Amino acid sequence: MAGRFDVPETDPFTRAYWSAAAEGRLLIRRCRACGRAHHYPREFCPHCWSEDVTWETASGRATLYTWSVVHRNDLPPFTDRTPYVAAVVDLAEGPRMTTEIVRAEAEADAEAGADLAGGVPPELSAGAALEVVFREGVPVFRVVSPPATEPGRRQG
Repeated sequence: MAGRFDVPETDPFTRAYWSAAAEGRLLIRRCRACGRAHHYPREFCPHCWSEDVTWETASGRATLYTWSVVHRNDLPPFTDRTPYVAAVVDLAEGPRMTTEIVRAEAEADAEAGADLAGGVPPELSAGAALEVVFREGVPVFRVVSPPATEPGRRQG
């Protein structure tokens, strides 16, 4: 894909990761020697250096660690997406992942045929609960709405 800076080149090792993402599944690697998960995908464990690692489907849940709103990016196709939210999230399985945060309503827009575009979600805060969604086979995250409370009950 010449001229695109948001889609990585697939190689034989990462093909499983990108194929799963195209199917709507987020994969991570887990070490069979020490039991720890890691991301980005590597052929060895970055914690104990074992090469006994395997693919595992992640839950898709995460919490927001940090983020930055990007207002200008001259690389295609980012110019058309500004402003967007670049973020680091803590996956439920433990590893941190660099990603993008999209508006919760963006997925419904995408199902209706619109682009899963960015825009800045107004409800961002450190520790916010997130869930993975996929844009053109690339994992991005959206804020999970808190459960509704019953009338007359207070949260907390």
